[in-house]
Amino acid sequence: MLLSGFFDLPWWGYLLVALALTHVTIAGVTIYLHRHQAHRALDLGPLPSHFFRFWLWLTTGMVTKEWAAIHRKHHAKCETADDPHSPQVLGLSRVLWGGVFLYVKESRNAETMARYGHGTPDDWIERHLYTPGQKLGILLMLAIDLALFGLVPGALIWGVQMAWIPFWAAGVINGIGHYWGYRHFACADASTNIVPWGVLIGGEELHNNHHAYPTSARLSNRWYEFDIGWLYIRLLALLGQARVKKVAPRPRLTAPRPTIDLDTLQAVILHRYDVMAKYLQSLRQIHREEAGRLKASLDAGSRKALKRWLARDAEELPEPERRRYVAALEQSRRLSLLVEMRRELTALWQRSTATHEELLARLQDWCRRAEASGIRQLEEFSLRLRRYAA
Repeated sequence: MLLSGFFDLPWWGYLLVALALTHVTIAGVTIYLHRHQAHRALDLGPLPSHFFRFWLWLTTGMVTKEWAAIHRKHHAKCETADDPHSPQVLGLSRVLWGGVFLYVKESRNAETMARYGHGTPDDWIERHLYTPGQKLGILLMLAIDLALFGLVPGALIWGVQMAWIPFWAAGVINGIGHYWGYRHFACADASTNIVPWGVLIGGEELHNNHHAYPTSARLSNRWYEFDIGWLYIRLLALLGQARVKKVAPRPRLTAPRPTIDLDTLQAVILHRYDVMAKYLQSLRQIHREEAGRLKASLDAGSRKALKRWLARDAEELPEPERRRYVAALEQSRRLSLLVEMRRELTALWQRSTATHEELLARLQDWCRRAEASGIRQLEEFSLRLRRYAA
């Protein structure tokens, strides 16, 4: 009797149950807490909203306001000392294995809750059950698991449920997702896409895509990427239970404009991540062309690291690497020029007091110099800038 409850399943049956239950929890975190509450990327109907709130109360004990506030602060203060869970600041091990404790610590910060917790549920059930009764939900889940699956299988399933979000979301996504992986977009933070297929963690694996476009309801950005959370959102939309408010813009190219105008400026700023991705391709083309000549003037370590350095701003590198990077660029006029012009180009969308007319003048001057540089990659890139449309 101790080994069986209402359901008496083989071992693989209990495994499938655990995976199914934890997947519902992951769906609740990515669709309800993350995309709906924290970023307002979509509206959810009352049925899925209340279901996810209730389910997350049972399986995580997380308070919506606390989760949304901490996540919003993470975006606002990313990779700084004020980021609640940056592996670049706190170290990968601490975030990977102790991410849940960082959440608990930040949830006690009244300033964070007041500044970033706005717009989250504040109804009767939130005030009288979900928030004050955090532990009650997970204890109720334990009782349900024991009744349905028996003492040992039920306890094991419950343990997996309790560990799932703290490890995969608070640990893996917040840790590895800012430390290791591939990047489509040159965000100011260290976010990465862990794998291109977002299934196990609901699409959150595509973390660099998310940091590039935080208010996008869809996290996949390339044809080979898959975001299962987006699939569920589309199904909810078909049922009339979700309304997508925003997705990441797809680059739109038209015939080259003979004159760079304010529409061109707006389009370049809108598609800035695609602009930078294409610019990096140009940089790497020149790096390959210069490789033979650089072999005589750079040591093996610097030659190997140069490709990685070119993907980042010099200011982001540790001081010893920065000095080697600057020294390496001095050996190639073309690479040095492209790196400097990249800095000028990114200044167009960084915070400044410049007017639209001043920014437009800078873009026009940039394109004139690029097309007169005698460097094929710069000339072709300038023509591409003329093709962007909002």
